[in-house]
Parts: sequence; structure tokens; C-alpha cells
Amino acid sequence: MKELTPKKIVEELNRYIIGQEPAKKAVAVALRNRYRRSLLSEELREEFTPKNIILMGPTGVGKTEIARRMAKLVKAPFIKVEATKFTEVGYVGRDVESMIRDLVSTSIRKVQQEKMKEVYAEAGANVNKIILNILVPSKKKKETIKNPFDLFMKPSQPATPSQNQIDSDAEKEQTKKEKREALAKDLEAGLLEDEIIEIEVDDDGSKSIGIMQGMNNDSMSINMNDILGDLIPQKKKKKKVSVADARKILINQEAQKLIDMDQVQEIGIREAEQNGIIFIDEIDKIIGNGSNQGPDVSREGVQRDILPIVEGSTVNTKYGPVKSDFILFIGAGAFHVSKISDMIPELQGRFPISVQLDSLTEDDFIQILTQTENSVIKQYQELIRTENVNIIFEDGSIEHIAKIAFLQNEEEENIGARRLHTVMEKLLEEISFYASDYEQDDFVIGKEYIEGVFKLSEKVDNYQKYLL
Repeated sequence: MKELTPKKIVEELNRYIIGQEPAKKAVAVALRNRYRRSLLSEELREEFTPKNIILMGPTGVGKTEIARRMAKLVKAPFIKVEATKFTEVGYVGRDVESMIRDLVSTSIRKVQQEKMKEVYAEAGANVNKIILNILVPSKKKKETIKNPFDLFMKPSQPATPSQNQIDSDAEKEQTKKEKREALAKDLEAGLLEDEIIEIEVDDDGSKSIGIMQGMNNDSMSINMNDILGDLIPQKKKKKKVSVADARKILINQEAQKLIDMDQVQEIGIREAEQNGIIFIDEIDKIIGNGSNQGPDVSREGVQRDILPIVEGSTVNTKYGPVKSDFILFIGAGAFHVSKISDMIPELQGRFPISVQLDSLTEDDFIQILTQTENSVIKQYQELIRTENVNIIFEDGSIEHIAKIAFLQNEEEENIGARRLHTVMEKLLEEISFYASDYEQDDFVIGKEYIEGVFKLSEKVDNYQKYLL
């Protein structure tokens, strides 16, 4: 994190998101302040809380992508929630505290995956032994009398084996040993990946039992395994799979046995509390338009429910109490009807930073199509290349695609960069349909082909009659 200066963070975000410099700077400073906070004394660190952000702008301009890429950059626990799912008590909806529970679950799962990766080498060695025992079962130990009661339960003992039988067993054991050694080498070399074997896997059929019907709060449900613990052994089920698939299944099971879940939960909760990021989308939908009638009363109730979570409170989860004081909240919305000033004053104060994102221009579309990491053009070219067909765009054709996307946003609903996927799907529909039947290796897309699909000139001609 030390190397991730605000300037470096913005540079990383520029690889995926075009424009929106003020929003990138705001989130970059917020991230850097977290690192600066970690260097403060413990007493002062408790006083410094994150400065939450509201991103304002139409759909498809990069609000969610900025937050998601930012969280991925610093490997922070991140969830996205829809504000419209939360309502005050008395209406159908989710409890606002569920966002904290979801964040904690995401954080613990993330830490668990990281810890499992650390023990994959050891788990892989154990899995090879398990697969080898399935291919060549080891010799079962003969039961012996352990206590006097066994004399009554098993009065008849097997007769002492003869020398010939001992020699025969030793020969079989030697043959089996040689076979195991040969298979072990083949297994290491990856020569048995297509062999079908039968393995035992954990049965995930155990379901939580809801206390009250219709409650979707995870605190209102119980898991029988959590209550009874080791009194009920983990159910197993048999499954026939290839050695390659068996290795993927068993390596996760073995890795889970090698990690300390208590430590994982402890780290996960700490990561969620100190570095968690919650992205509240459509936050403008729970803000009224200034009047106190109709549904605005309900919307204000949602704001008041969210307020204590954003202010900082302790939420009970199935992993224990979790504090939300130092979680970074990023709100986002179009704010076409309502304004931030229509938000209740207490909640406004908890989002001190607000940034306006710009609508995308034609030039922005061109850059999104060509300059971003794994750009839209590159994605579609690689997708069709799987059919051994190369799509080649002539000079000026990409600019023409950007123009069509921009005009469609102007004529219809403005859905931002998502319009590019609509245009590209329409443009490549015929090519995608017949790609597997093409005999040629290259397919060139020029302005004429694009014009034939979208008939842009006809629309421009129709607009002339409205011009004075």
C-alpha cells in the first residue's frame, strides 16, 4: 500500500476507466488516507474516520467500476448493495444491517481463499495419496482383541496362517507395492488425469432452518451443524469423476482442513472493520423531492435506518459483533429528480464529499473501444477468433461505431458505455451466427458494412426536416 500514492492509484484506474478525473482523485485520496491512518498512533487512529463519498452521474459512466476497481487494487473487502432494497420496518424489504453481514461474509471468504492458497502445495501432496489409495487400495489391518469383552463378542479367532499362505501374501503385497510406485509416478507425471475414480465428497445438503417464515435476515436462521457441532458427523456422498476433477474437489477439502478457521474469521472481521468498502447504488432513489407526502415518508425512513450504520455502530453477525465506524461508504446515483440537499441533514453530514461525473462523449466512446485494458473491440475480436475468424476494423470504422452509440444515447435512454455493447452485438450478430461456417480467415468491417447494419444516413436525412 505504501507504493500506491494517489497519483499511482489514478494511473491504475485510467487503465480501465476513461475520463472522470475528479471521481478518481476523490477515491484515490480516500484510499491513501486509509494508509495514512494506519501509521498514526493507536489513540489518534480511533479518532480518524473515513470521509464517505457520493458519486453523481447518469448510468453507465463508471461509478460502480471506479469503486470496484479501487477495492480490487488494494485487495479490500467490497460489496455492492442497492439502496432500494432497504425499507423501514413495516414494509417489505431487507434489513439495513444485512449490508454489514454481507461485507463480513465476503471478507472472511476472501481471507479463507488466501489462506487456502498458502497450503495448496501440502494439500496437493495429500490429495495424491488419497487418489493413489483409491486406485490401489492399501491392505486392511486385521482386527485384534483389544479388551476382554471382545472374547465374548468375537469368540472365534482366525486360524494361524500356514507358511505357504504367508509367502503368498508377501508376494501379493510386493506386487501391490510395485504397482503403487508405478502409479504414483504416472500420477505425478499427469498421465492418469482422464481415469474415472469414485471419491467421497462432503455433502452440502445441510440447510439452515428459518425461525420465522419469510424472514430473510441471516440472524433469524440457524444451522443444525453450528448447534450440534461434532455430535453429528459430516455427511459424505460418493461421486464418480475423472482424476483431474477429483483433484480439484479434494484439494479444496484438504486445504480447508489445514487452515485455522478461527484465525480466518478473526482476520476477516478485522479486514471488514478496518478496510471494508460498501458501495450503495441508487442512493438517490431513497431521497425525496422535498415534499413530505406519499412515498417520500417511506424513503426518509430508509435514510434514518441507514444513518446509524454509516455513522458507526455495532452489528451482530453470526461471526460475532462487527463495528462499522471505519468502513468506507460510497453512495452513487443519477440524481435526476432529487438533489443531495433533499437528503436528511444527518445523512448529508456523513457523506461530506460529493463528485459530479460527466456524461460520456463521442471521443470517450472511441477511447473505451480502443484504449482501455481488455477493450470492447479486443473482447469481441478474441471471442470470434475462437472460431478461427479474425475481425479487422478499417480506418474510421471504430469512430463510426462510437458515433452510432452516442446518437442512440441521445435519441433513446442514455445508458452510457453500456450502449457500446448494444451496438457491438447488433453489428456482429450475423458474423457471430455464421462464424463457424466461414471458409475465410479474415472478416473486414468498414463504414459500408456498419452503414448497412444501422442505416445511419437515413436517420440523418430524417433529422434535416426539423432543422430551421
